[in-house]
Amino acid sequence: MTAFDPTQHRMVPEQRWFEDFRIGERFVLPSRTMTEAVFLAFQAASGDNHPVHYDVEYCKARGMPGLLAHGLQSLIQTAPGAGLFPYCVEESLVGFIEQSSRFLKPVFAGDTIYPALEIDELTPNRTTGVVGFKSTIHNQRRELVLEGRQRYLLRQRSAGAVK
Repeated sequence: MTAFDPTQHRMVPEQRWFEDFRIGERFVLPSRTMTEAVFLAFQAASGDNHPVHYDVEYCKARGMPGLLAHGLQSLIQTAPGAGLFPYCVEESLVGFIEQSSRFLKPVFAGDTIYPALEIDELTPNRTTGVVGFKSTIHNQRRELVLEGRQRYLLRQRSAGAVK
């Protein structure tokens, strides 16, 4: 019987380094229905107390079908930690260095959203490199509701690192 080694207990056993990634590679994130519970959790975490995010009657009086998601509430659905990317780079990730987004259509309570990240930039440095992602969210009507960019700094594989 072999001894348990917690360092080998990984979601993705093979680690990846900057040079292992390719333009066009996609990291699909789990879909999520934006329930009222998700709205409540975001309100509690953000402290945003505007009624457009928690008062259904307020929203209906202004012509909306229900609670309107805060843009940041939609944006956080593109967090790479919901998918496999951060598990692939546990040894090589230096940091999250940049993010920008455009909010193209509203997201309401009850909408189901489909986030994804696609590599659109690989910029090598001397010992590191920047991996850039195009981030997108579509809704259940196949409408693009968010597009943006995220950039991460990764280490390049060192001479001693095992692939």
